[in-house]
Amino acid sequence: MEDDSEPEQSSWAYLPDVCLRHVFHWLDDRDRSRAALVCKKWSCAMYSGSLWRCRTITFYGQPSRARTLEFQSALWYTKKFGKYLKHLEIKLSNPYNTPFIKKFQVIMRGLLSHLGKCNSHLVSLSIKYLELDCLIWKNVVRAQFIKNLAAFLKRMSNQLDYLNLKGARITLEEGCELLNSLSSLTNRSFISEINIEDFFSLHLSVYSSALFHQTMSKFHSLTILTFNYNCISDELLDILREHSSHSLCTLNIKCHIHDPHGQVVSGMAWANLAKRAPKLNVNFFFERVMKHDHLARILLVEIPVRSISLRSCYFSDPDWTMRPTLTNLLPAYWHGLQKLTLELNNDHELLDNELLQLILSCKRLFFLKVWAFLSASFMERLLQNRAERKCVLTTIKVRIYTAQDDSTEEEQLLADIYRKFKYLIDSELNYFVITYPMV
Repeated sequence: MEDDSEPEQSSWAYLPDVCLRHVFHWLDDRDRSRAALVCKKWSCAMYSGSLWRCRTITFYGQPSRARTLEFQSALWYTKKFGKYLKHLEIKLSNPYNTPFIKKFQVIMRGLLSHLGKCNSHLVSLSIKYLELDCLIWKNVVRAQFIKNLAAFLKRMSNQLDYLNLKGARITLEEGCELLNSLSSLTNRSFISEINIEDFFSLHLSVYSSALFHQTMSKFHSLTILTFNYNCISDELLDILREHSSHSLCTLNIKCHIHDPHGQVVSGMAWANLAKRAPKLNVNFFFERVMKHDHLARILLVEIPVRSISLRSCYFSDPDWTMRPTLTNLLPAYWHGLQKLTLELNNDHELLDNELLQLILSCKRLFFLKVWAFLSASFMERLLQNRAERKCVLTTIKVRIYTAQDDSTEEEQLLADIYRKFKYLIDSELNYFVITYPMV
């Protein structure tokens, strides 16, 4: 007797669509394409727009066979499902010669052209570390790439909400051309977040450029702006106050030793901006700008500073005396400073007492990262004050530099300190402390 009943189906056949899409979400392109061959339902899941909203394409300078296939797959699927794309990230990994850059430019021209025609949902674009000032970017290729990118930004200007061109390293005129393309249709842009850190070439005094001021005046709803201190002037702060004070929340400002940073910015301009933008927080990132007189000219008391990072990048200079910065400058932000990062080669001065007093004076400081010459006893004193609720730190990351090859004694002291405060550390702190020989 023949059995005419249908074969019993797997429970996977009854998986709700929303669950199936969630499974597909965690698969890479290769596994998705294989899964789509299982049945009609799974094939339909493959075409769900929610799976293709985010895409990262990495251009490898010297790719292995596996990375070449990964790149080709990412590019193909981006074009195939480009109409669903909301977040696009382009990475350029180790570009090494002019032919590679030419290939990158040609591929990007085709990709941006395709997305410009089929996509109406893109809200986020990131293309970091282009380094267009490098010699491998020939003038013709560079000009064509900027032209293609500007045309794409113009086409997407009404929908784009986030743009990251960190590390582009282009001229003032080219940079303003790209930024102006975001407002070319209506003469104003309502993009909310822009990252133009290291966007301009080194050594440019962007702060004195009328063209840059005119360009920035077209942004009317900035929430987060990340840029270099060589862009800051009273004029820029007044522009932000006039056009974006209702929305502005965060300024991330990088100050590098090779960028001009000697301009005079008035405390009044900062005060007027802070008054009109009550939600504003400012985060400073200093690299090798360590002299007290330079910092004092930049870190004005009128600035609503939330975070400060001071990094010497392992360089040492007798003129980089940190004591007046820790005792006179930074305590001015006792009411607002929440994050402090210090990476110092302070082999010529001990700062245990000054640093501890600064921490205790900052009533909202919850994040501390220090790489410096400190004594192990500093950690014991810090944890004792934390146990007594004299500070509110929740993250402590410390690398204690030592001039000796053998740091066994310091490591033993740190181990004893950890055992003494183990309950506090395990229950309330994100805690990481090590010794690091600097010989």
